[in-house]
This record gives sequence, C-alpha cells and structure tokens, in this order.
Amino acid sequence: MSSGYLLPSILAVVLLASAGAALAALAARRRGLARWMFTYVRERSVRHSPRPGQPVHLLLCIADHFEPGNGGVTPDVARQRLQRWVEDYPRLCQQFRDSDGRSPRHTFFYPIDMYVPEEVDALGELCRLGLGEVEIHLHHDGDTSENLKRMLLNFKEILARRHGLLARHRETGAPAYGFVHGNWALDNARPDGRWCGVNDEIEILRRTGCYADFTLPSAPSPTQTRKINSIYYATDDPHRPRSHDWGTDIGIGVVPRDSLMIIQGPLVLNWRRRRWGILPRIENACLQGNQTPTLDRLDAWLRARIQVVSRPDWYFVKLHTHGATEENQRVLLGEPMREFHRALARKSSEEPGFHFHYVTAREMYNLALAAEAGWQGGVAEARDYELVFSGTRQPVSHANGLVVGESTLGCAYPTAG
Repeated sequence: MSSGYLLPSILAVVLLASAGAALAALAARRRGLARWMFTYVRERSVRHSPRPGQPVHLLLCIADHFEPGNGGVTPDVARQRLQRWVEDYPRLCQQFRDSDGRSPRHTFFYPIDMYVPEEVDALGELCRLGLGEVEIHLHHDGDTSENLKRMLLNFKEILARRHGLLARHRETGAPAYGFVHGNWALDNARPDGRWCGVNDEIEILRRTGCYADFTLPSAPSPTQTRKINSIYYATDDPHRPRSHDWGTDIGIGVVPRDSLMIIQGPLVLNWRRRRWGILPRIENACLQGNQTPTLDRLDAWLRARIQVVSRPDWYFVKLHTHGATEENQRVLLGEPMREFHRALARKSSEEPGFHFHYVTAREMYNLALAAEAGWQGGVAEARDYELVFSGTRQPVSHANGLVVGESTLGCAYPTAG
C-alpha cells in the first residue's frame, strides 16, 4: 500500500480509537464508574467464577423495596398490587424447593413513609406461611437525627407488637431489623445532600436495633460506595456523610467497635451484555422488567465472590427489586422467575458440587455471622444462628403510647426508590 493510502487509514483508526475512548469516558461518568472502578480493577484477580467441580453453596436473598403505593397510585391500585402477591406468590413457591428442601423466600423491606396497616398484615400472613420476612425501608429528605431515631424506634415497635413481625435476638429477645434506604442515599450519600440529610445515620441505625444494612449496590447512582462486593463493618463519622464508603471486611481481624454490618449485592462488569456492542454493561443485581434472572447472570453474581474467608464454599448473593409494581410482578411472579427456579434445580442435579439455598435477609446475616465465627456445619443449621423469627402475632399495646398513623411516624416524604 502506498504512503498516500496508508496515512489516511492510520488517521481513520486514530480518530475511531479517540472517539471510542471519548465515548467510553462519557459513559463512565454518566454511569458513576469512577467511584468504584479502581476497586474493581484492583480486586479483579479474585473476581472469577468458581472452577468446575469446586463446591458452591449459593445463598440467594431477594431484598425487595416493597412499595404497593409506588408511583403515587390510588389505594385501589395499591391493594390490587398486594393482592396479586397474596394470591400468586404461594402458588409459585409450592412448586420449588432448594437444596435444604425449603421453598423460595422473599424479604419485604416495607417503607415507613407509606405505611398502611392492612398491607403489613397481608405480608405477615405470607411470612407465617414461611415464604418470607418483613424488614424496614425508608425514604426521607432533609431529615434530622432526632426525628430519624424516633421514626425507626416507633416503626420497629409497630412491626414487632402490632404485626408480630421482625426478628429477635436469641439470648435477649430484643427485636431487631434489617434496613434498606430509599433512593440509595444511606448516610446522606448523595452529593447534593437530597433524600436523607442525616450524617450520623449509620450510628442511629445501629442504636435503634438494625442488625445490617442491605441497600447496596446502588450503581449507577452517585451514592455507590468505593467498597464493592463485600460484607463489611462500617463505623460512623457523625460529622461526615458516606461513612459506609469503606470498612472492615467480615472475618478479617477484630470487629470494629460501634460498627454496623453492610451486606452488599454483586456489582461487576458483564461483557456478555454490551452497550453499542462495545462497552460492558453494569451487573448491579437488580431484578426488574428488563433485568430478569438467568443462569448467565448467576455466573456474574458468583464471579463477584461475596464471601467470608473462612467459608470459601459459601457465595452470598443479595439481589434487589421493587416487586410491587406491575412490570416487576411479571418477572417475580411470572415465567421468568419460574424458569430461573427450574434452572437452579437442573444445575444442582447436573453438578454434584452445586447447592442452592433460598434465604431471607435475616438468615443471610446469621450465616455471615456463623461463617465469621468459624462455623463448619451446614447452611440449614445456621439459618437461626443469632436472630430468630417466630412470626407470632402479639396484641397491640396502647399503654405504651403506640399509635398507628402519620402523626406518630412523623414522615411524609417523597417515595422514589
């Protein structure tokens, strides 16, 4: 080829490469990759799928930001959404069993700011069937530490006393709750300070009986932490936001004093699904209309290797969803989820080393604690390691000033996620 043709060809390649790099940089900024990509690259050596024949115990938890009133729908629509769960979820669950012989289990993180007693009563009936548990979700904005503390304590009492829900510590009997923050803004994590307002939120959660937070991952939101694919302890700095941006991995050294466990879901790059056929998509453990559960995604979730060092055969996979909406009901209560359950069963029967276990958020926390303590027994025996759930209804006590309603909860904030 003559130099007259070679030079334009080289120039074209350089321009295409520059355009590709610029496109990738723009996409990275828009998707918030800069905050966590350094951690991802640094830890890439341990982010690989289990080897063939390697024992795998998949601990699968679905943390549902369960909001029947999502989108500002009418009470009738909210009731219809809930009714479908009450009717269809038991029918789905009776078809499937995990390696312990247990049916699928769902964790409903129910929002304080959208509280309707009848909705929680209905979820409680699903829990008493052994199909899930209820924990606490919250959207708030411009809040104060004192108001947040009051809301959490009051709603914890409502769930435990009025509805007979929430876990209790095995030794003390004190109620405990898991938590998911609305709009992903845990500990005032948004750069603009919206959808929270409380810099000491981690400490308030700990002091009000929260056993672990299940908010993350939040990518592509700017609230995503630098720390990814981890179960770790975060210690609050009450004067600064984002105290959970980093922390101490569970099972590594001494547990930091006055810390809260953070249980993250998988966050990896998925090269099998690409934008414009070039850039990998973010696998952020979300289940929704355009992100259905598949074995291809399972491979990515396992590749995240969220583990406790003493149990390399236990893979903690925490997924998240907004399961009350119609679009996501079609995934969670329909054929996509049925096919995923069938695929798990086939994989287990075809691969002797693969075992799968449906767990609630509470059970996942218990299993993490057991692994941290050096537990070498089975999954089934450690599900109630520290926190137990009885699911028994208790009478409402008005003598303690427990009053249901917005005036008591003191919360009327926007609800967006």
